[in-house]
Amino acid sequence: MYDHIGLRVKDAGASGRFFEAALKPLGYVANESRTGFGPPGAPALWLHEAKKAGGGVHVAFVAKDRKAVDAFHAAALKAGAKDNGKPGLREDYAPTYYAAFVIDADGNNVEAVCMK
Repeated sequence: MYDHIGLRVKDAGASGRFFEAALKPLGYVANESRTGFGPPGAPALWLHEAKKAGGGVHVAFVAKDRKAVDAFHAAALKAGAKDNGKPGLREDYAPTYYAAFVIDADGNNVEAVCMK
């Protein structure tokens, strides 16, 4: 349904490094400026530096398998995110909903999910 998502961030450089590390296990890459992320050649998440940033946006990324969800969570924590839900089944969402959640430096809730 969506063409792209834009997030306001306090520090585009720091946020770019975070998303590059966190999204790599999901197969998503950064553009040259580290402000656009998505499948190669098709960025769909854009970072915009702003004086007032964050505010609790929730963004969920598709993972190809559960190992990618686990790797996303580990990479995001290593890149400075706070844990907001370890990798695991969320059967209250759906019987096969496997996800992990982190909070980035701007207060956004970032998720990786696999429905397999």
